[in-house]
Amino acid sequence: MAFLVFVTMGIALWHFTVFLPDRFWQGIVGAFLGAVIGALAFGTIILLIDGQSVGNTTIGTALSAIPGVALGLGVIWLLGLREPHFD
Repeated sequence: MAFLVFVTMGIALWHFTVFLPDRFWQGIVGAFLGAVIGALAFGTIILLIDGQSVGNTTIGTALSAIPGVALGLGVIWLLGLREPHFD
């Protein structure tokens, strides 16, 4: 259940990338993948450190995915800055 919460939080925060210039690697799809994978990875790490079960979800479970979304989007953004853009 926690993985569903992580993915949902990643998708929810991914929607706010429409307010940013499109410099993500592979565009909006790359931003989607970065947000979801970042949320899953960081949320799972926090879940393992806390020793919680995957089936138990709290508000902290949802909030623990937010830094992962930011890190995932940041990595995809930096990868996108390396590519040439034709404005």
